[in-house]
Amino acid sequence: MAGGPGGFSEKPGAKMDVEFGSFETELNRGFLQVLVLVALERKMYGYGMIKLFEQTGYAVEENTLYPLLRRLEKNGWIKSEWDVGEDRPKKYYIITEAGARVRARALAIWAGQKEMLEIMKEANRHA
Repeated sequence: MAGGPGGFSEKPGAKMDVEFGSFETELNRGFLQVLVLVALERKMYGYGMIKLFEQTGYAVEENTLYPLLRRLEKNGWIKSEWDVGEDRPKKYYIITEAGARVRARALAIWAGQKEMLEIMKEANRHA
């Protein structure tokens, strides 16, 4: 049984749920930033990103994504442009060169952290 976006399902007790919910929020905050930078290799609009994430099993609320997009744009990691050629104008986003550098560094850090977790899990199996 899958839980939230991280797929966590164990519910040992109410106090643990509250504590874990805060922990999960912190884990997801950084992950979502990297996920958006990866997704924006191609031009997308916000609602399209939400749908893409949902299709891949990761739920993101509009009130989480849009403030993040504004922060990433303010940092210069993504840029936006309006497409007014359709019935309804859409704001499209795409990663910048600076954002691509940040993404590469973040993915390298994440890969190193994943490797460290695997090393620790393997060490625990042999302890």
